[in-house]
Amino acid sequence: MSTSASIVDPRSADYGAAADAMRARLVEIDGEHAKALAGGGEKYVRRHHDRGKLLARERIELLIDPDSPFLELSPLAAWGTEFPVGAGVVTGIGVVEGVECVIVANDPTVRGGTSNPWTLRKSLRANDIALQNRMPLISLVESGGADLPTQKEVFIPGGRLFRDLTRLSAAGIPTVALVFGNSTAGGAYIPGMSDHVVMIKERSKVFLAGPPLVKMATGEESDDETLGGAEMHARTSGLADYFAVDEHDALRIGRSIVRRLNHRKQGPAAVPNVPEPRYDAEELLGIVPDDLKRPFDPREVIARIVDDSDFDEFKPLYGSSLVTGWAQLHGFPVGILANARGVLFSEESQKAAQFIQLANRANTPLLFLHNTTGYMVGREYEERGMIKHGAMMINAVANSTVPHISILLGASYGAGHYGMCGRAFDPRFLFAWPSARSAVMGGAQLAGVISIVGRAAAEARGQAFDEAADAAMRAAIENQIEAESLPMFLSGRLYDDGIIDPRDTRTVVGMCLSAIATAPIEGADGFGVFRM
Repeated sequence: MSTSASIVDPRSADYGAAADAMRARLVEIDGEHAKALAGGGEKYVRRHHDRGKLLARERIELLIDPDSPFLELSPLAAWGTEFPVGAGVVTGIGVVEGVECVIVANDPTVRGGTSNPWTLRKSLRANDIALQNRMPLISLVESGGADLPTQKEVFIPGGRLFRDLTRLSAAGIPTVALVFGNSTAGGAYIPGMSDHVVMIKERSKVFLAGPPLVKMATGEESDDETLGGAEMHARTSGLADYFAVDEHDALRIGRSIVRRLNHRKQGPAAVPNVPEPRYDAEELLGIVPDDLKRPFDPREVIARIVDDSDFDEFKPLYGSSLVTGWAQLHGFPVGILANARGVLFSEESQKAAQFIQLANRANTPLLFLHNTTGYMVGREYEERGMIKHGAMMINAVANSTVPHISILLGASYGAGHYGMCGRAFDPRFLFAWPSARSAVMGGAQLAGVISIVGRAAAEARGQAFDEAADAAMRAAIENQIEAESLPMFLSGRLYDDGIIDPRDTRTVVGMCLSAIATAPIEGADGFGVFRM
């Protein structure tokens, strides 16, 4: 085995305190997830069932292969906003007839399935995942269109949904639309621009304008069925490729379509019968301290997620606050970069740049495990070239073309968030543990900086400094930054793809690596200029 033995002691007081704090956060997050699972609430769920309709997640469960997992993405979208948690749409990755697919399902129990700004962002994120990883996109459509009070934030950027469908098709990535109810106005173009369309007898309603608008615009009398029903589209317009008798039949047909796609992976195949990690995933609960100022060894995390806990560390004696090395996870090769002591120095930055180049030469995906306060500051470090060395690492991350996956374990502050492939650097997937925090800097540091600036300004004006007001300001800023750096706040704004239970990290990363392998994996031929 290429990794050192674990020194985690689950019986220690420190471990117990960290595990208890993690469990408490998980309970809180589960409560927020429950809001998304509840859809529009008991009244609307019951009304939907009474109409003989399945819920969005019930449709997904019947669509994907029996007993296969579904990796739901952005379940807390819109958290902390005026809109319902989950944003009225379910997105994720599921296996259909052995093919990994991106699935987008409107939840009609939430405001009739209408799209608000967060619904749009969540759906566009799903489209990006389908395009980047060459995965078929399946839309389970039942939507009342745009949420009209917020149309100013939905209409113009919403055109990307249709652009994405055509680009997916042009790239040879199949798109499938199963229409369970309304798909009207702009929403009519979702089946209109999909490669394969299934409509359901007396259920699907697809038209550019409903009967009232047609009456107002042209004076023509019509009803839903003759204007845009499934039978009309199957027999007359030709928009429906398949005519289903009910929802279960539509899902059966959808599975059959995927089975006939002949869609094959173009990346590396996983090694079969991989050994599990030698250490218990349950122990991941207590590795990250509740106080993120206290360091932890990311090798303890690595040992509990990679195959056989086998990790070949690269440059272990150089730039030791960044751990780098090679492993396999669920049989897929992966290079890992993990923060060990928070701060990134010049040595860590240069080490990271070299490691990323090697991963690109070997066509190996990269996994970033975040716990960084950023790049080191101070006169000595500036003189030694901290800026150009940090830029070297960021350059390597930005121009690397092998797929990246990021997991925020603890802190992810400042430019260190960028160097470790934060959201702005387009990792294929980014998830957070409940212990994660991300902001321009920690709340105490930010408040302290503003306090120092204020004190200097008062002295320059010859004024007395108000210590009481300063203390109140610092407390207010610390509280604000703490609230805005919490994972639920960030997840609600789609700055990650979801908050995961630490014990599920191996499974989640394995599913992501498998999804990534649907597309070819090719390293970069060149990088930007490295300032030496």
